[in-house]
Amino acid sequence: MKHYIIALAAVALVLSGCHRDAGEHTEETTVITTSPVRQDTTVYREYVSQIRAIQHIELRALEKGYVQKIYVDEGQSVKKGQLLFQIKPVIYQAEVQKAQADVSFAEIEYQNTKRLADSNIVSKNELALAKAKLDKEKSELALASAHLGFTEIRAPFNGIVGRFNDVRLGSLVDEGDLLTTLSDNSTMWVYFNVPEAEYLDYMKTGKSGAASNVKLRIANNTVFDHDGEIETIEADFNNETGNIAFRAAFKNPNTMLRNGETGNILMPVALKNALLIPQKATFEIMDKKYVYVVDSAGVVQAREISTGTEMPHIYQVTGGIGEQDKIITDGLRKVKNGQKVLCEFRDMKTILSELGTLHAE
Repeated sequence: MKHYIIALAAVALVLSGCHRDAGEHTEETTVITTSPVRQDTTVYREYVSQIRAIQHIELRALEKGYVQKIYVDEGQSVKKGQLLFQIKPVIYQAEVQKAQADVSFAEIEYQNTKRLADSNIVSKNELALAKAKLDKEKSELALASAHLGFTEIRAPFNGIVGRFNDVRLGSLVDEGDLLTTLSDNSTMWVYFNVPEAEYLDYMKTGKSGAASNVKLRIANNTVFDHDGEIETIEADFNNETGNIAFRAAFKNPNTMLRNGETGNILMPVALKNALLIPQKATFEIMDKKYVYVVDSAGVVQAREISTGTEMPHIYQVTGGIGEQDKIITDGLRKVKNGQKVLCEFRDMKTILSELGTLHAE
């Protein structure tokens, strides 16, 4: 209780001022003042995000064997169908050659049987058996050719090759072993979690409007060159966090973004007819915000205000002052409550443009 009384006394001293000290000033202090401005603006809600390639797959060996050739390097851009790895195909080449020989032999047998059947020397059943044998040998050739094709690892789409998984020339790989990864970074999917209340705001006002277009702040604290668009929202909320996952898509023509990066999604929120002041014009006492208002006689009075949305360097004011009031923006530490000052007025819109953080609509 003793500390509480002391704190209240300190607040009273700041707010009421010391008239004796104010009276001792021999010359009036000059301060910078402005008036709050009311305008439509856009602010951005920020969400931590994970960046993923639109396609990111693992490339694995389809057959067991030794790595005979590696045609690409880690981080290299490749085209769809480009040959990446060659598994030593000696056995499979031999199987294909054997199957080709069997097909040729069966083809000759079938043609001979057909001529005999046409002359009614052999039955139709023998011709059918010869045809069936030829079809069987052709299927064996197709199977052998498929196995031989499995020794060539090709890119299924345009993308960037990832790190090799202990793959070197001469390495023995088994069927299913991971060779590397491939990422299509032409478009990136960015996932971020939105609290329930903000999800409801988005569904009510932003789903079909400008809020569907979002920005991405990347790790070096710059905004990515291209805007993204919210494409989909997950079906269910996470019961533990109360969030729901959004996914935005960003075009990535210069492949600056890579799979696995992190960033921050900036989702626009429109504020209509908002009353704005600089944050530097405020000060706090016991978790309450105040400004110094200068009346028509040039006397300073501290006034409590209530604020809404907080922006970089800017507050939205929801109560306590109006557009007609003059508030001190620079020189707060030089004045006291009840002190008479000289004012140098600056237009609020000029101050906002200098701060460079506001987006007027």
